[in-house]
Amino acid sequence: MTRVAAIDCGTNSIRLLVADADPATGELTDLDRRMTIVRLGQGVDRTGRLAPEALERTFAACREYAEIIKKHGASEHLRFVATSASRDAENREDFVRGVVDILGVEPEVITGDQEAEFSFTGATRELAGHDHLPKPFLVVDIGGGSTEFVVGDDHVRAARSVDVGCVRMTERHLVHEGKVADPPTEQQIAAMRADIEAALDLAEQSVPLREARTLVGLAGSVTTVSAIAQDLPEYDSAAIHHSRVSRDRVREITEHLLRSTHAERAKIPSMHPGRVDVIGAGALVLLSIMERTGAEEVVVSEHDILDGIAWSVA
Repeated sequence: MTRVAAIDCGTNSIRLLVADADPATGELTDLDRRMTIVRLGQGVDRTGRLAPEALERTFAACREYAEIIKKHGASEHLRFVATSASRDAENREDFVRGVVDILGVEPEVITGDQEAEFSFTGATRELAGHDHLPKPFLVVDIGGGSTEFVVGDDHVRAARSVDVGCVRMTERHLVHEGKVADPPTEQQIAAMRADIEAALDLAEQSVPLREARTLVGLAGSVTTVSAIAQDLPEYDSAAIHHSRVSRDRVREITEHLLRSTHAERAKIPSMHPGRVDVIGAGALVLLSIMERTGAEEVVVSEHDILDGIAWSVA
């Protein structure tokens, strides 16, 4: 077995996985898996730059992760992948220098297609033996700044990344004079929905979304919807992983979230404080995908791009 460390730095959160990888069995044994909301993509859609306070939040998390990686002796097999926010930013070099100083590795600002490949591997490697889940899979990774779509059986057939995510949609449509709509108006929701539908049109140009037989949903918006659907008293990864949520239930939850105030959403026991303002947009992205593809349910996976990154260095 190989001890590996993977870091996925997205628009909204940064996550760490330290695990022992066994290629013979296809199993990753977690030693430490954690997530920190840093909102690296704060304002990027508007300014084109990473905000100084967002960089400092991210670097603080990196310093914490560096200690954990060192403790587990995983520094030799470490990979740091950065996604949408740092692809878009003019001052991405400030980000790169900071990460190198703290962790000793350069963050790889990967393309949307590479991001999709990692997501597919992480989500489906352990599903391969589940005969009750028909192929091909459609893996959707709803991030803060972008959403990745991947269709494949045992291997990727087609992939596309589009610029809709829970943070980007919230900032673009639900923020006025620095404040998030509380709750959004029907006009704001309609404009956000139109933006999502246009992105789905783009995705469908290169990914056969409607050919998939099983929809697999990844990342915080999807896992939070599952937690709400199960009425969990707190966030519970074991209960969420490989849970299934029907399209009707996703619609019901999405409508409720978009009608709720900040205070009402914050009271949901499984809700991470960093997702309170952006969960409505993330849920709407998921619902739009399910309606476009005709998926009756989504299979929710806690294993995603982070696991794919870990396998790439095993």
